[in-house]
Amino acid sequence: MSEKIPVGISACLLGDTVRFDGGHKRLTFATEQLTPFVRFEPVCPEMAIGLPTPRPALRLVKQEDDDLHLCFSKDGGEEVTQEMRTWSEQRVKAMHHLCGYILCAKSPSCGMERVRVYEPESNNNRKAGTGIFTEFLRREMPWLPLEEDGRLHDPALRENFVGRICALHEFNQMWKSGLTRARLIAYHSRYKLLLLAHSQEKYRELGPFVASMSQWDSLEAFAFEYRNRLMELMSHPASRRNHTNVLMHAQGYFRRQLSSPQRQELATLIDHYRQGTQPLLVPITILKHYMAEYPHPWLAQQRYFDPYPEALRLRYGQ
Repeated sequence: MSEKIPVGISACLLGDTVRFDGGHKRLTFATEQLTPFVRFEPVCPEMAIGLPTPRPALRLVKQEDDDLHLCFSKDGGEEVTQEMRTWSEQRVKAMHHLCGYILCAKSPSCGMERVRVYEPESNNNRKAGTGIFTEFLRREMPWLPLEEDGRLHDPALRENFVGRICALHEFNQMWKSGLTRARLIAYHSRYKLLLLAHSQEKYRELGPFVASMSQWDSLEAFAFEYRNRLMELMSHPASRRNHTNVLMHAQGYFRRQLSSPQRQELATLIDHYRQGTQPLLVPITILKHYMAEYPHPWLAQQRYFDPYPEALRLRYGQ
């Protein structure tokens, strides 16, 4: 990786003592495993609008206007909704260089989903909200990969998030180096197998869109829309079934070079993965061995085989 990937993060997840109680929620995966590959840009929206730490807790409250308001949970329930909205609207405009964002779960400012929303009269609540800052972030950059700290403990969600930020980083670097039709087509070609692993249906929809590139008056407008579609496709977690189809597709490139016993061994390994009795890494490792022994230029450039730094060990348990 030529440079570290810029990723936004809730400051408390890096261990900064910015939470309402004066504490933090340090996320080990971020601070220890991702740090060698990611350049984190920490933000605490509540501190950014001038609130101290420690401070009274904030919560989302649904008022009579049906809008969500950011209010203190005690001492009269004063609100800081406008301050948070004004700051968030301006701050997210300077974040277009980011390739992902890790958010603090349950936070009324940063939560991605299922944030508690309170009703002022009854004090009833339901997990149905999104943090105010996150809402602006999502609105400004709908393509940006977002994930919460708690969800990143799930191996599949973790792998999916890292795969998306790496793909977006490569796309942004390509755009920055000089956008051309040839570079866009080459990028799409490199990601064919990886995209098929995420969603065969969406990939088939994306193909005709790429083929229509020459019909667009603006190459930048096309790239903007392609990025939206790419990230939406990759938000679908890769499935065992799709991985199996991709592995069988890759196997076909070696049918002439491999002996009958070698072909049978590879087919067996792929089937064991399909049945869930061994991890994805096993058939991929043997395929990479054959790629080294019998080089194929198209396979060699496929991001499917190295979608992110191997040191993260994301495919070891799949």
